[in-house]
Amino acid sequence: MLGPGRYLLGVVEILALGGFAWLGGAALRAWLLPRIEGAPAQLASAVVALALLIWSAEVLGTFGWLDPVPYLALVAVLGLAAWKFAPRPSEGEGGLSQPTQHVRLRETPLPTLVALLVALVAVVHFAGGVKTRLSTGMTGFDSTWYHGPFAAGFMQSGDTWDLHFIAPQFLAWFYPSNSEVFHAAGMLAFGRDVLSPLLNLGWFGGCLVACWCIGRPYRVAPWSLALGAIALSVPALADQAGEARNDIVGIFFLLAGVAIALNAWGGNGGTEKKLGREGGGSGVGAYLVVGLAAGLAAGTKLNFLLPAAVLVIGLAVLAPRGARGRAFVAGALAALAGGGYWYLRNLAHSGNPLPWIHHLGPIDLPAPEQALGGREAHSVLGYLTDGAVWSDWFLPGLHDALWFLWPLLLLATFAGLLLTLMPLLRRRDENGPMGTEIVPSAGVLALAGLVGLAAALAWLVAPTSASGPEGMPRGFESGLRYLAPALVLGLALLPTVPFLRLRLESEGHPSNGRILKTPSQLARRLSGRGVPLALLAMLLLAIALGYPVQRHYLESRYKDPTFTAPGLNAAFAWSRDISDARIATTSTRQYPLFGTDLSNQVQYLGTEQPHGGFEAPATCRAYLRLLEAGHYDYVIVTRDRVEPGKPPYPPQARWVEDAGATAVLRKSPTVVFEVDSPLALGRCGE
Repeated sequence: MLGPGRYLLGVVEILALGGFAWLGGAALRAWLLPRIEGAPAQLASAVVALALLIWSAEVLGTFGWLDPVPYLALVAVLGLAAWKFAPRPSEGEGGLSQPTQHVRLRETPLPTLVALLVALVAVVHFAGGVKTRLSTGMTGFDSTWYHGPFAAGFMQSGDTWDLHFIAPQFLAWFYPSNSEVFHAAGMLAFGRDVLSPLLNLGWFGGCLVACWCIGRPYRVAPWSLALGAIALSVPALADQAGEARNDIVGIFFLLAGVAIALNAWGGNGGTEKKLGREGGGSGVGAYLVVGLAAGLAAGTKLNFLLPAAVLVIGLAVLAPRGARGRAFVAGALAALAGGGYWYLRNLAHSGNPLPWIHHLGPIDLPAPEQALGGREAHSVLGYLTDGAVWSDWFLPGLHDALWFLWPLLLLATFAGLLLTLMPLLRRRDENGPMGTEIVPSAGVLALAGLVGLAAALAWLVAPTSASGPEGMPRGFESGLRYLAPALVLGLALLPTVPFLRLRLESEGHPSNGRILKTPSQLARRLSGRGVPLALLAMLLLAIALGYPVQRHYLESRYKDPTFTAPGLNAAFAWSRDISDARIATTSTRQYPLFGTDLSNQVQYLGTEQPHGGFEAPATCRAYLRLLEAGHYDYVIVTRDRVEPGKPPYPPQARWVEDAGATAVLRKSPTVVFEVDSPLALGRCGE
């Protein structure tokens, strides 16, 4: 358990990391997007700040130096350098330094109150799932299969560049890992995973802010917030609460990219002038920040690659003539900075940034020559005309994952995505002051719809969207989380549809109402009301409450697990109190074996293959040689579940026992062996 001193040390490190990153992010945002203000400005600052945290981890992790002190030092240097040297917007550029800027404040209207209530209910609902995991540990399959092991592996080794081999399924060690970097940062600060069950609650809140910002330039922010909150609360996303799953992370970055683009160019005429260096980089700055958000999404999960590409390329297409090349270069380079690291790593290790693709037309690509493993791959597209699959699997899955109102939700979603395209049918040129071209606001809104449709298409063709035996897509319901980005974006965009907007905008715009003269006057008024002190009090309260919460979590974490196999439950409970051990395993679920203090080094036994492949040994002698070479203290031989008709234990259990290891726990289908003497390889009956 963490004592008060160690807990406070972790809190200080997290606050320092966040503070320095925010300092740099806010300074860079003010330079790149000086005309954006309010919630969109804070959203853009958050995107840049999060990128600073990821970049620092990637730079250090490439050399195996990702440790607490170097990480904090590099984030501090980058944040302070950005704050010190980023150009400040001058007078007349719309930045916060402009003394004549007017800030509007009004009484909160009924739609805003209703929207905030809906959002609050959504947060409370999501927090209920977090509370459950604080009493059990993260139990989701993907959390224990690869999210948790990747994060713990980054923390233990300090290395983000080498492949972290896990169970040989789906070539998962090639997955992009932006989300896992944040879990690793929390582990570095506390030496435990006490932040991990809480992180997705923060991402959930960020998604709500992005939904508000999507509607803001069209004066319908409350409606976008409310509908987005409903979409984020569907059962398909319930497994994000308290887990290390990264769907909610990718959704945040995609929504943020769309929201920043809409606030830069959308609404009643764009606010950003033609691409150039005018206005302290305001033109190119919008392409950079939107591209960065898109890249961060693509660097989180593979299914965000297509919508991220549509967003970056679409903005370049919409740019004024003569600026499209520069717009594309700016957006593409920023996107590569946000997510390209993981694909570059894949290229270095396998010769292919997407090792799942073996062919590009007639061209053969380097890739591991091994089966993907796991569930049999099928896409929803392949079953679209199969009536039996619809009646037996798709319709029940939609009902369970999207509520019984799923037809209405899907209808509203695709209405929001498709109706944004309507203004393009009445194409017209828009000109800014003095003939300066701007990106047409209707075009950017249509692009937002196309991004959502691209997200839906990515789900439709994904090979895991309907995984399972032929005609039995058991993975369909779980795979509906890949449709969730389109669902959230479509519902958040629905109020921006022009003919709906006319009815709603008079009630939803944050700039209606009485006017305060300057930001400084607003700040003084808010200060007089004690808002800064209230925020400080809330922070101190959260820190104080965090101490007993983390103790409860660490005391309860995997104490009484309820996974599918009784033997695995026993092994995970046993491993809670094991520290600094080397553990070999045949379990796909590995994360609980790292122990409460995350000091155990856990490895699925396998051999590396060409182009980054990794396969389990098929013979007794090969298996025991790997055990001997790894100098393991314990071996956990198990199946992932009890399978009727099969022997109670896998064959490796007999191999290890015959070689002289001592069984310390035996419960079907799992045996835990202690290796306290050299193994007798000669006893293999091969």
